[in-house]
Amino acid sequence: MIRVVIAEDQNLVLGALAALLKLESDFDVVGVAADGAAPFEQVLALQPDILVTDIEMPRLTGIELAAKVTAQVPHTRIVIVTTFARPGYLRRAMAAGAVGYLLKDAPAEQLAQALRRVHAGGRAVDPELAAHAWATTTR
Repeated sequence: MIRVVIAEDQNLVLGALAALLKLESDFDVVGVAADGAAPFEQVLALQPDILVTDIEMPRLTGIELAAKVTAQVPHTRIVIVTTFARPGYLRRAMAAGAVGYLLKDAPAEQLAQALRRVHAGGRAVDPELAAHAWATTTR
C-alpha cells in the first residue's frame, strides 16, 4: 500500500485528488491539508511514502514544504501538482527535493501512474515542461 498525504489549498481540487487516489486499490490517502503548514506536521506524524503538494498555498509554499520534508523526513518522496508550467518553478521544486512535477491539466489517469513510478524510486515530470526547462538551462 502506498501511503499518501495531499496538500492543496483549493478544496475542490483537494477532494478530487483524494477521490482519484482512493479509487486505486494500492493507495491509502492518510492525510489531507488545505495549507502548507499542516501537512508538514502530518508527514512527521504519519511518515507517508509520498507527499503530493501544490506550489502556491497559504502559510508555507509547496517548495518550502518540500525542502522541510526532504531535510527532516527524507524517505517521503515529494510530488508537486500545480498549474504553473514554468521551468523556473520546476528547477526550484527539484532543488528543494521534489522528484515529481505534474500539471493539473494532465489526464487524471496519469496521477496514479506517476505516483507509482515515484514510489518505485523514479521521477515523474511533465515531459513538455522538462524539455522546456532543459532547453532554457542549456542555452
